[in-house]
Amino acid sequence: MLALLNLIAFFLVLAYGLYLVCHVLYSRYLFIKLGKKPDVKDDFGTRLNLLLENVVFQKKLLKDKKSGIMHVVMFYGFIILQFGAIELIVKGLVKGFELPFGSAHKYFSLMQEITVFLILAAVSYAFYRRYIEKLKRLKRGFKSGLVLLFISTLMATVLFSLAFEQLWLGHEPSGYAPFSSLIAMAFAGIPNTAAAALFYVFWWLHLLILLAFAVYVPQSKHAHLIFAPINVWFKKLDPPGKLSKIDFEDETQEVFGVGRIEDFTQTQLIDLYACVECGRCTSMCPASGTGKMLSPMELITKMRDHLTEKGAAITSRTPWMPSFAFTGSTANQLALQASEVAAASEGATAVAYEKNLIGDVITEQELWACTTCRNCEDQCPVMNEHVEKIIDMRRYLVMTEGSMPQEAQRALNNIERQGNPWGINRKDRLKWIEGLNGQYDVPTVQQVEEFEYLFWVGSMGSFDNRSQKITQAFVKLMHEAGVSFAILGNEEKNSGDTARRIGNEFLFQQLAQENIALFQAYGVKKIVTCDPHAYNTFKNEYPEFGLEAEVYHHSELLAQWVKEGRLKPTKEVKERITYHDSCYLGRYNEIYDKPREILTAIPGVEIVEMKRSGCDSMCCGAGGGLMWMEEHEGTRINVARTEQALEVNPTAIASACPYCLTMMNDGIKMKEMEDQVKTRDIAEILADAL
Repeated sequence: MLALLNLIAFFLVLAYGLYLVCHVLYSRYLFIKLGKKPDVKDDFGTRLNLLLENVVFQKKLLKDKKSGIMHVVMFYGFIILQFGAIELIVKGLVKGFELPFGSAHKYFSLMQEITVFLILAAVSYAFYRRYIEKLKRLKRGFKSGLVLLFISTLMATVLFSLAFEQLWLGHEPSGYAPFSSLIAMAFAGIPNTAAAALFYVFWWLHLLILLAFAVYVPQSKHAHLIFAPINVWFKKLDPPGKLSKIDFEDETQEVFGVGRIEDFTQTQLIDLYACVECGRCTSMCPASGTGKMLSPMELITKMRDHLTEKGAAITSRTPWMPSFAFTGSTANQLALQASEVAAASEGATAVAYEKNLIGDVITEQELWACTTCRNCEDQCPVMNEHVEKIIDMRRYLVMTEGSMPQEAQRALNNIERQGNPWGINRKDRLKWIEGLNGQYDVPTVQQVEEFEYLFWVGSMGSFDNRSQKITQAFVKLMHEAGVSFAILGNEEKNSGDTARRIGNEFLFQQLAQENIALFQAYGVKKIVTCDPHAYNTFKNEYPEFGLEAEVYHHSELLAQWVKEGRLKPTKEVKERITYHDSCYLGRYNEIYDKPREILTAIPGVEIVEMKRSGCDSMCCGAGGGLMWMEEHEGTRINVARTEQALEVNPTAIASACPYCLTMMNDGIKMKEMEDQVKTRDIAEILADAL
C-alpha cells in the first residue's frame, strides 16, 4: 500500500513540476515571438562549429580560466549525473534498482560519486569567489546564493540516499562507492526500517529539489542553460560588429531604429534570456570601468525584465510560476489584468503598459556612454551582442525622435556640409601634402591613368595636425616600397562610420553610396587606409551596398612589405614601446600581430605589453562617435587607458589608429608626461628606422 501511495505521489509531483516548467518555457517563447522575424543565414556547418566551440568545448567561458574550469566541471558533471539521477529516481520506485550495466556498474557508481564530489568542490569555489573573494563583477544577492544552495543540497541528497540504501539493503561499504560508504559507516547499526525511512526522506528531498530547480532555472539567470545554446546557434554570421541595414525604400516604415522592445528581432531577444549575469561584459567595459552609468550586463537584464513584463501584458501569460507564490510581481499582475480584459472584451488581451524602453528602462545617458568597442561581446560566454542593440536605440533617438547630444549633432551637420566632423572647408583636404616639402609625389586619381592602391586619407589624416604626420609617414613608406598609389584629393568625403555609430543611418547610407560611386568611376580595385574605422566600414559594411574592392589597413601592407624586403628597417630606434590595440582593428577585424611584427623588425625596439592588450585591450574612448563628444561622468577613458600604458614604463606608446593616437596623446598631456613618453603611429616609427 505504501509503495502504491509513493508511486501516485511521485507521478502527481512530477506532473505538477513538469507543468510549471513547460508553462514558464512557453511563456518565454511567446515573449520572444513578439520580436520581428529575423533574417537568419542558413549555414549549418558554421553554426555547428560555433556550437561545438562555445557550448561543447566552452571556448569563450575559458577566457577566464578559474571560473571557466569551475563551470566546465559543473556543466559536464550535470550531464554525467543525468544517468545517475535516472537510476536514483527509479530506486525510489523499484527497490534495489540498478541500470543494466552488468559487471561495469561498479565503475559507473564510482564515476557518479567522484562527479558529485567534484561538483561540490566547484560549488565551494563558486561560493568562495562570490562571497569571500567578493569578485567585483559578481552579484551577491539571495538569488545567487539560492542556486549554490540548490546544487549543494541536490548533491548531498544523492550521497545520503545511496548511503541509506546501502544500509537498507545490507550491502557492505565499497571502494566503488567511497563517499556514500563513508556516510553509511557513520550510521552503521541503525535499524533496517530506519534506514529505509531515511532513504525515502532523502530520496523525496532529492526529487523535490530537482523539480524545484527545474522550475527555477528558466525563471532565473540560469535560463542560459536553455537559451545559450539556442543563442549561439542563431548568432549572426556577419563580420563581428556589422550593423544591420535599414531599408529606406520601404514606404510603410514610419519609425526608424528601435523604440519598443518588440521592435528588436527575435534573435536579439533570445540574447536577453541567454544572459548568464556573470558580469564579464561589465568588468571589461571602458564606460563602466571609468564611472559611467552604462553597464552592459544591466542593460541586458533590464531589457529582459522589461520584455517579461510587457510580454505578460500583451499575451496574458503568467511569467512567474507557481503563480500563487508571485502574486505581488508586476509581470504576474499585468498578466492577470490582461486575462480579465480578455474575459470582458471577448479576446482582446493587451492592457496598458506605460513603461518606455528608452527613458524608463534604458536611459539616454547609458546609450551615449557606449564606445562600441565590443569588449563586452568579446567576453560574453553566450555570445550576446550588446552594441547593435545600443546602436538600434540610438537610431531611434536620432532619426525618429531627433534627440542626440549637441556635440554629436554638430559633428553630423559638419559631415553633411563639409564632409568632415570639424566643418573645415572641404577644399583644405590636400593641405597636409605641404608637410612633405615637395619631396614625395602624391598624385590624385584625376592625375594618373593607373594606380594599384587608392590611399584613403580620411578626415583625421587630412585635417588633424597630429594625424597628418601619420599620413605623411605612410606616403614616404609607400614610395620607399615602390608602390603605385593615388588619392581622391578634394573629392574624398567621410567614410560614414561616425554617422552610422552615432545613429544617423540615413547619412551613412548616403555617404556609402556616393563613395562607392566614386570608387567605381575611378576603377578602384584596392583601398588602403591608416584609419581602422574607415577600414572596418569599407571592408565589412560597404559590400552590402555594392563595393567590390580589396580593403587593407596600412599595418597589413607594412608588415607584408617588411617581410618581402621592400622595406628594410636598418636604423636603430632605441625605444621601450607599449602597443595599444585599436578596437576596430583588433576585436572587429582580428588584427593583433601585424603591428607587433612591424615593431619587432625594427632594431633597438623593446616591446612591453600592458596588462590589457590584444583582445582584452581597453578602448581609447574615441569609438562610437565619442571622439566628438565630451565625457561628463567619472574618469576620462583616454586618461584611464594612458595610466595603464604608463604602468609598464614605456618611452613611447604606439598605435595603428589616428583616433587612438589622439586620445593617448591627450592622455599623456593630461598626465603631464610629454617630455618622458611619446605617442607614435607604427608608420612613423618604421619610417624613422629606414
